[in-house]
Amino acid sequence: MNDNIHQKVGFLLDMDGVIYKGKKLIDGSAEFIAKLKEHDIPYLFLTNNSQRTRRDLALKLTRMGLETEPESILTCAIATARFLAEKKPDGTAYVIGENGLAAALDRNGITVVDDDADFVVVGEGRTINFENIEKAVRLVAKGAALIATNLDTTCPTDEGIRPGCGAIVAMIESATGIEAFSVGKPSPVMMRMARKTIGLRTDETIMVGDTMYTDVLGAVQMGYRSVLVLSGHTHEEDVKKYAYKPDLIASSLGGIPEGFFMIKKPE
Repeated sequence: MNDNIHQKVGFLLDMDGVIYKGKKLIDGSAEFIAKLKEHDIPYLFLTNNSQRTRRDLALKLTRMGLETEPESILTCAIATARFLAEKKPDGTAYVIGENGLAAALDRNGITVVDDDADFVVVGEGRTINFENIEKAVRLVAKGAALIATNLDTTCPTDEGIRPGCGAIVAMIESATGIEAFSVGKPSPVMMRMARKTIGLRTDETIMVGDTMYTDVLGAVQMGYRSVLVLSGHTHEEDVKKYAYKPDLIASSLGGIPEGFFMIKKPE
């Protein structure tokens, strides 16, 4: 018999480095998700990966043994598309990125174009060439708003890191003198959208991630509780470099003590 009950909380869970690493689930992540389901604790997967659709990501998790519905995932591409649709319904965008970003924009009524765009939207990807950058620079110079799905300078891969959205958009910023507006973590736009998706108040929301300058920073700025897990690429000594701190540091999801979000049943 379980002697604990959960407080009214919900979890925003980063994916790469928290749930899985490469093509393998991180030890303890499946058990942690099972515990949340057992106690009806809401959760949402949150990722700054704009390349894949949430259906793609849900299938990846399911094939790893963690059955997941697409609705349980919020990507920075979806957050960006929703934000742009709210600001300019039926707007147009020149896109640097891959299918996940283009599909999200299409679903939210933003038309992808090659010229006369309202927005230049930059995500990450491996098919980007200098011609894309050149066209983006010209469109921004003509007045298109520069939007970044996120400002991560690198992306982790099985072979190591590669340039991320932040590195790509930096070229356009440098050439135009225009600073991009970013929607992904740690932006309040995505962090607030995620909290509202699981229907919780600020003080009920816990962000779990493996990166200080996106996951933990986003949580601190929004007033959420935060957990830094060391199962990704951040080491405990790295935390000393930052003025802000997570509420908890754990080895992995499996290392988060129940007392952090569960309370003893009254006698």
